[in-house]
Amino acid sequence: MPKVFHYYFAIILFSSVSLFAQKRSLKTQLISEKITIDGNFDEKSWENAEIATNFIEIFPTNGKPESNNRRSEVKIIYDNEAIYVAAKLFDNEPNKILKELTLRDNFATADHFGVWFNGYNDGQQEFRFFVSAAGVQIDAVYTEASDEDYTWDAIWDSKTKVTDFGWVVEMKIPYAALRFSTVEKQTWGFNIYREVRRERQKLSWSLLDNKIVNESVQAGILEGIENIKTPTRLFLIPYSSYYLNANTKQKAYGEFRGGLDVKYGINDAFTLDAILVPDFGQTKFDNVELNLSAFEQQFAENRPFFTEGTDLFNKGNLLYTRRIGGSPSTYPIIDSNEEVIDYPTTVDLLNAVKVSGRTKGGLGIGVLNAVTEKTDATIRKTTVNSDNTTTTENRKVVVEPLTNFNVLVLDQRFNQNSSVAFVNTNVTRNGEFRDANVSALVWDLNTKQNSYNLSGNFKYSYINELYNNEDKKGYDSYLEFRKTSGKYRFAFSSQYVSNDYDNNDLGINFQTHYHSIYGSVSYRILKPNNLFNAFSPNMNFYNEFDNRTGRLQANRLSLNFNIDNKKNDYFGFGINSKPLVTYDFYEPRSIDERKFVEIPEQIQFFLFFSENYNNKFAIDFNPSYTFINELRRVNYGFYFGPRYRVNDKISLVYGFNFFRQNNNTGWVAFDDFDNTIFARRDRKNFTNEIQAKYSINEKMNFNLLVRHYWSYVTNKQFLTLKEDGTFENNFVFNENLNQNFNTWNLDLSYSWWFAPGSQLSILYRNQSAQFSREFNRNFDNNFNSAINNENLNHTLSFSIRYFIDYNSLKK
Repeated sequence: MPKVFHYYFAIILFSSVSLFAQKRSLKTQLISEKITIDGNFDEKSWENAEIATNFIEIFPTNGKPESNNRRSEVKIIYDNEAIYVAAKLFDNEPNKILKELTLRDNFATADHFGVWFNGYNDGQQEFRFFVSAAGVQIDAVYTEASDEDYTWDAIWDSKTKVTDFGWVVEMKIPYAALRFSTVEKQTWGFNIYREVRRERQKLSWSLLDNKIVNESVQAGILEGIENIKTPTRLFLIPYSSYYLNANTKQKAYGEFRGGLDVKYGINDAFTLDAILVPDFGQTKFDNVELNLSAFEQQFAENRPFFTEGTDLFNKGNLLYTRRIGGSPSTYPIIDSNEEVIDYPTTVDLLNAVKVSGRTKGGLGIGVLNAVTEKTDATIRKTTVNSDNTTTTENRKVVVEPLTNFNVLVLDQRFNQNSSVAFVNTNVTRNGEFRDANVSALVWDLNTKQNSYNLSGNFKYSYINELYNNEDKKGYDSYLEFRKTSGKYRFAFSSQYVSNDYDNNDLGINFQTHYHSIYGSVSYRILKPNNLFNAFSPNMNFYNEFDNRTGRLQANRLSLNFNIDNKKNDYFGFGINSKPLVTYDFYEPRSIDERKFVEIPEQIQFFLFFSENYNNKFAIDFNPSYTFINELRRVNYGFYFGPRYRVNDKISLVYGFNFFRQNNNTGWVAFDDFDNTIFARRDRKNFTNEIQAKYSINEKMNFNLLVRHYWSYVTNKQFLTLKEDGTFENNFVFNENLNQNFNTWNLDLSYSWWFAPGSQLSILYRNQSAQFSREFNRNFDNNFNSAINNENLNHTLSFSIRYFIDYNSLKK
């Protein structure tokens, strides 16, 4: 091993000098008085509580003390039920405090206050609770790997008031919303956050030094919590929904659904979440696109159960939860006189359970299990009889059996900032169907100064194809070394993926049989200067090689600049280049996996501009242009997004995205002689989106989301792929393989949080999708066709969820 690696390993393993000589601490005290969350602080328990003050600026001037006319004073007290927070946030111009109303978990344009708790004081995970000057609650789980995850929602109480000296916040955060060990004397990691939005000024009680990436290791200490007797954490959330569906093909029909979510605190550290008879009918729609690539389109997870508090399960990046309840894993094999007349697009989820938590020794344990039901497709067989009459017969074929999905994670934290984890995913299908098992060892090691990081993983997959008695084994290994502090930073990484590595039963992976190398170097200013609040150039390179042939299948050299000016406008520009010819082994889509297509060199120029959203009217603009080393082949496009905030209750955002490919080359078919046919083609994409909201108050909102997507492809010339990856003209193949695709989605919703954790929601949705080979390129025609066709579906749904605390039932 080269000496330089010995040096870096020595830094990581033996460095013991702490960057933070002494952490700030705050001592809280036990109370017996009942606290009413009204923003008045008139209970006697607040009088003698210790004050946290002398906040320090995070941005724009990192390390600058807070000014006296915008000072912050915060008190913390506790009882056996919850932590209580009282904050006085002084502002010499209270009439300028921004307080836009929004849905929960949306910062929008408003001042904010937050408290961050780490019940293990291990510098790795924080539960963060924010509230805006308008009273909107935001909560998140923070880890260095995933930053802030706002899909996590807890049940807590808060009240804010704007006063003549600034504004005040009072909070009650039950222990059920936190995780901590069972020791008698607690020592928590703790920090306090404030944002003065009109100047984009961010402050914290314990300084967040911008030379350090990990925020949680820079937290202060909360002391004084002792001998707490926490109540039973058992919450029941029954729900009931009604759906009224209609389209032009059938009369309207109604459907009732009901179910139950259960949250149970096994102890103060571990929690069980379960859904019985799930209902995801009101989740956000998918942004479906015309997919011309060799790979499936990856969709965001919008189902709350699979997004809330899943940071532990995302270790190693093995989990793609859209596999659970996604499309069936097989497609029926049929004879020439048969056709599939009913093939389900999704598989119903029967139930799901997850258990997660962490011991006082820092061992995180997570188990997720879900079961989906047996799913059939319908096949119709047509028989011509001897008397020339025809008969039809339908039969059912199982395309997805009863299936169990399981994830196990063991994550050991140590040294306040490092961890090693074991992850296993398992998919077991009933009967003679494919089973899959994938395991990973994942590590994330940091020096005591949080200046250097060594991370990586080793993954092993085992696939059992029961129907043909064939096993497939593969592995994926990755190693990265980074400098993570200071003005100058760098990173180097390498990866090797074997031919048979496959985690797609419960994960998502597009490519195998390659090895790669990556490197980056960056610079950033740590203090504002006369021109910029922030300035950061970054250069990186990436090369990827096919394991079997050694051919270069991807390469990239990029340079970009990110800038935040004195007006808090965010903009930048850059160059992405692919300076060498590469070879794509996936686009040919051939049974012969060694077949490839030659991809020419290219260079892309781009810029982006995002105006300060504090302005009532602001614009986002992002154009790009790509030159490709092939005759008349270019790509170009832009995004244009104006937004207008009418007042604190009403806002409107419009987004238009246009992208064009001229003389693009891509796969279209196989001919009768098994030749791989490509086409030179032109493609245009248009996406129009509208987001609008009207907030009556912090708990009651109307929201509108509209999306029209239109993409079409016209093939100009057909080509036959040759063995050397180049093409020859094909004058024989003449099928019409032009494509025109429209999708339309409209969601108009009303949401009312009528009690803590309890929500009434009403949703009207209409949507359609159309695909055709013969089409008109007129935009009006396509838009009208998208919203006026027989595939347009209408849904009106009502849903009510009620949060029940077992302790309230006892009382």
